[in-house]
Amino acid sequence: MLTPLGRLDKYVASENIFNRQMVARSLLDTLKAVNEDERDCITVLERVGRLADDSEPTVRAELMEQVPHIAIFCQENRPSIPFAFSKYLLPIVVRYLADQNNQVRKTSQAALLVLLEQELIERGDIETLVCPVLVDLTAPDSNDDVKTEAMAIICKMAPMVGKDITERLFLPRFCEMCCDCRMFHVRKVCAANFGDICSVVGGDATEELLLPRFFQLCSDNVWGVRKACAECFMTVSSSTSQEVRRTKLSSLFISLISDPSRWVRQAAFQSLGQFISTFASPNSVGHYFREGEVGECYCVHPQNRCRGVDVAEEGGGEQAHTTSNEKDDSPADISEPSSLSEPVEESPSVSPQDSIPEQELYNSFHFWRMPIAEMDLDIELLQHGESCQQESPSPSHGKTKASAPVLDRKQLEELIENLEPHIDDPDVKGELCRFNCCDEGFRAPKKAQQAPGPSSKVDSAVGSGRTSTLQISHGDDSELSDSSFSPEDEKKSKHQDVIPQALLDQYLSMTDPSRAQTVDMEIAKHCAYSLPGVAMTLGRQNWHCLRDTYETLASDMQWKVRRTLAFSIHELALILGDQLTAADLVPIFNSFLKDLDEVRVGVLKHLYDFLKLLHQETRRKYLYQLQEFLVTDNSRNWRFRSELAEQLVLLLELYSGQDVYDYLRPLSFSLCTDRVSSVRWTSYKLVSEIIRKVASCQVLLADFLSELVDKFCHSHKWSGRQAFTFVCQLVIEDDCVSLEQFSEHLLAPLLQLASDPVANVRVLLAKTIRQSLMEREYFLHSANSHQEALEQTLVALQMDLDKDVKYFASVHPGSTRISEDAMSTTSSTY
Repeated sequence: MLTPLGRLDKYVASENIFNRQMVARSLLDTLKAVNEDERDCITVLERVGRLADDSEPTVRAELMEQVPHIAIFCQENRPSIPFAFSKYLLPIVVRYLADQNNQVRKTSQAALLVLLEQELIERGDIETLVCPVLVDLTAPDSNDDVKTEAMAIICKMAPMVGKDITERLFLPRFCEMCCDCRMFHVRKVCAANFGDICSVVGGDATEELLLPRFFQLCSDNVWGVRKACAECFMTVSSSTSQEVRRTKLSSLFISLISDPSRWVRQAAFQSLGQFISTFASPNSVGHYFREGEVGECYCVHPQNRCRGVDVAEEGGGEQAHTTSNEKDDSPADISEPSSLSEPVEESPSVSPQDSIPEQELYNSFHFWRMPIAEMDLDIELLQHGESCQQESPSPSHGKTKASAPVLDRKQLEELIENLEPHIDDPDVKGELCRFNCCDEGFRAPKKAQQAPGPSSKVDSAVGSGRTSTLQISHGDDSELSDSSFSPEDEKKSKHQDVIPQALLDQYLSMTDPSRAQTVDMEIAKHCAYSLPGVAMTLGRQNWHCLRDTYETLASDMQWKVRRTLAFSIHELALILGDQLTAADLVPIFNSFLKDLDEVRVGVLKHLYDFLKLLHQETRRKYLYQLQEFLVTDNSRNWRFRSELAEQLVLLLELYSGQDVYDYLRPLSFSLCTDRVSSVRWTSYKLVSEIIRKVASCQVLLADFLSELVDKFCHSHKWSGRQAFTFVCQLVIEDDCVSLEQFSEHLLAPLLQLASDPVANVRVLLAKTIRQSLMEREYFLHSANSHQEALEQTLVALQMDLDKDVKYFASVHPGSTRISEDAMSTTSSTY
């Protein structure tokens, strides 16, 4: 029969530890019980002081766990006593930071961080009550464990309290702790958080005060400290000027890459690509590394910044490290990042009247070739005679040719290889016929030469199928491949002037098999993860430096490496532009399409993003291959098919109505009969969008809707008839066709379902008529011939034997919409 305050007083003084723990745990409930009386609230907070002095550590720890909840309650319900938190609770939190018991200290540290994150501590209290205590706890004569923990709290607090407080109160002690010769744990904490401190205090303080300490930490005699430096190197670099980055940090990083400790070298190589990305042009605003599903990298840059955020959410995590000056975000910079620009120097041998056509300007042959010395070509040809035509051209001869027949032939072979599996398609026959006529000496490949199908995916995955593909991957560059270079020429081809060459050389060495043995078995995956960021930093004009590395990674034996590339190939295509994408990325993209499902899903998730960057002719070739996504290594992998349906919705805008009808229609109907409901639901949306796409052509629309009625409305399976009703509902809700077109092709078959033997079909029909059709003025007009049919159908449904059908035919439940209909009335296998 005690009052809440009475119970509190009784159990606070109890000799039983569990009673005191219970009081601490129920403090918030007690506050809520006396919330109406301000004086009672203050009385409860005063009793907290007695609990704070409890000799039992578990009671103190329990109290500290409740402090953030009590603080939030006080702020929301008792703003009239703003002093309550800083007077009664905050002193306890600060005092417990030095508690002798480890559990109590840890709990108070966590509580302090929560209070700071929730902005529950006044700035004045932070400066006068919290910061001085933390600085005192990091004094040289402080307890070792307390000192280390307090320094960790300071480092975590710095981004929350900002530049001013960090510089005035924390920075001197931080610099001192970086040189703590007695406690390597403190130095390790400083090293691990060095980048965050640099980001808070800015460039001037970083270069003047922090960099000398960072150099000391990078050469620390404890490998764990050096490893921590390697891990935060990118963030430190982002806080310095380009000059410091190039002249000082680059050589420092090279020392970490060649560190005696394998663990330090491993961390340095993992950070190498991200460090390189800090050399990106300041105009490349918004250049981020984002971590996706299983560590895939998304290099998000201005042209698709918003979409990149969606991707990150989809992947389940985000690590966004800015690598450029984010203040410089003028519209001009955003629309035209300089890292993607291509300054073209005219060759001395090219006169203005012989200028290269604009569409060929960035053709790799024209752009990357060395200037041709002026010479009398007629004399050269006379000297070589016909022997040049019979022998393979040397590199120098290849450079003097604007185009070579062998290139066209290879492109033709690749095209026909893609078309061969679809030989029965009338469009494909026409294409083969046309190309065979163009090249009389060419014959279509035999069946045995086809690309590996699902049964041989594993062989393709380990490189046998992909290697043959990559041999013809260069297109225009095949005669200029590295195999035709001398070692000296090959070395020169990797040179650029964007980043220190030593950093690039180390990055390119990450695909060396010896690195996997001496550094990290997954080093190739880290190389693949950061490649889009490195490519963006170097710019497309330096793609030649990375091409071989990219091809090596694309044929790596580890599927995780190929998967990482597959997830980011659309980003790389955006960086490289259409010419380089067609020459170097399309063949690799094609090989990923034939790979394991774990790799294929990477290109599938961004199929639209990649295909929209290709020329229309190249893009159209993939229409023949979309059906191959229906075949998976594991038929239970329904998310693969669901992703395909979502991508097909996006792909509709890239193709003509005729192509959509010919190639996407069969796919959509197949997906609509999937045994998993979520796949079917996405596919209904796909069908409705196809209807919108072909609506402008009366012939295509009539044929498509006729097949829809035949396959689904007249299906012997109730799920098919239900699918037809779903599609009709979507078509009306989303205005996919005019109401006249809907009435002409779909209304009569839809209303016939009123006599369907399955109640679920009739329920959905009742909802569709009530929620969608009867909402439209078109169907309610007295002169409209469809009004009577709708009313008769509704009357029949209102008299239905099933109570749910009756209910939905009689009323208009506003809370039930299409999305709820789908998941509530569609059966699911899973």
